[in-house]
Amino acid sequence: MKVRKAVIPIAGLGTRHFPASHAVKKEMFPVVGADGIARALFHYHLLELEAAGIEEICLIVQPGEDEMVKNYLRGPDENYLRRLEKYPALLHEAAQMKKFSERISFAVQRDQEGYGHAVFQTKDFANGEMVLLGLGDHLFRGSPISPYRELADMAKISGGKSVSAVNRISANELKGYGTIAGTRRAENPRLIDVSLIIEKPAVAVAQEKLRVDGLPEATWLGWFGMHLLAPSIYDILGEMIRDNTRDNGEFQLTRAQEIQRQREGYLALEMTGAQRFDFGVPDDFVASVQAFRHLP
Repeated sequence: MKVRKAVIPIAGLGTRHFPASHAVKKEMFPVVGADGIARALFHYHLLELEAAGIEEICLIVQPGEDEMVKNYLRGPDENYLRRLEKYPALLHEAAQMKKFSERISFAVQRDQEGYGHAVFQTKDFANGEMVLLGLGDHLFRGSPISPYRELADMAKISGGKSVSAVNRISANELKGYGTIAGTRRAENPRLIDVSLIIEKPAVAVAQEKLRVDGLPEATWLGWFGMHLLAPSIYDILGEMIRDNTRDNGEFQLTRAQEIQRQREGYLALEMTGAQRFDFGVPDDFVASVQAFRHLP
């Protein structure tokens, strides 16, 4: 099975980046790549997804934000392009952006009702296919291949089940991530049959219920920030919205993933050669900008 579609949510309000996010949307903040080119944060997702073989990308936006993204990808006018002629790499970048604009579609999240609610807006885009989902305010890099590519390739062996990328986290990180319990597969120890998913568990709960073999003491596996989602996730999210099933006032994707696990099974892939860069809060943004710029 080939995964053709990906979803990137950029509809968040960027509250923790205020007042900068009042002027410029967080996912439009400039990030300099290892090649020295400054791009909007979300732009790097498009590059990685293209490298992973993804054909169609849906961006989840707030009302009216689709025009902002379209204007960015459309690039500059002819007068500005002539100025770029002395910078061949930037001229190439402008041409590539226009090509991206032909492959992007949009889903609108009119109300801020949680991550699961945002993902549900892409049901028509998914149209019964598996989709890759990545956090809009994170960037991912892998060696030797893109984490997106590695996760998409899991569709060939997952038997139609969802697969979430996970990485090792410590006790003080549990409060920020969905966390799993499960059993590693003998033929591929990085691939885990998940037996429980809990969003942001307390340390005591994690110690009691969320163990995966082969981990050091006080170490768990939590969400890396990207998921390969089977189509049934949309049915489950629809049920949650219909029944007003919320956690902390919002429709949470992690609850839908746990329901999906109970119904049809769920897999996780431990990411061992990949890096995640978190741009979600100012201090992390500063650190990630520096680290991302100096990637080999």
